[in-house]
Amino acid sequence: MTDALFYVFAALTLIFGFLVVANPFSRNPVTSAMFLVLTLISLAGLFVLLHAFFLAAVQVLVYAGAVMVLFLFVIMMLDIKAEERRRIKLFSAVTGLASVAGLAVLLVKAIRTSAIVTQVNPSLEGDTKLLGRTLFSQYLLPFEIVSILLLVAMVGVILISKKELK
Repeated sequence: MTDALFYVFAALTLIFGFLVVANPFSRNPVTSAMFLVLTLISLAGLFVLLHAFFLAAVQVLVYAGAVMVLFLFVIMMLDIKAEERRRIKLFSAVTGLASVAGLAVLLVKAIRTSAIVTQVNPSLEGDTKLLGRTLFSQYLLPFEIVSILLLVAMVGVILISKKELK
């Protein structure tokens, strides 16, 4: 049963992830954002299968909830009209496909050269207290750097959203 659910959630994640980028149904960016929400929710299903219930809840609440509201706010604020959208050019498509193929080759090479671990003993399995202590002791500097980066991004969005700077 778990294997079948894994394949279902993995297939949904891949399908919705593809529809975020190449949506044949609509060229509206809001539709792509909604497919991104579905991608994040199916990823939360994969976390549940791994018995990482805290990460699944954070995935749904923070990413599918709060971050997607910010994405939709930016999309609505930009107000992209249908006639102003850029068309896909041949050079851009070929360059994009070449870069995706290069990344796929690097991924396959990294998987083949990596050592396969047969048994993993996670030290933070299911305990949010240990996760919090590790986050705020061992990973404090990256956590603070990300918070400063988000603060700078919010100030930048506020400055960009102003119509006229005085």
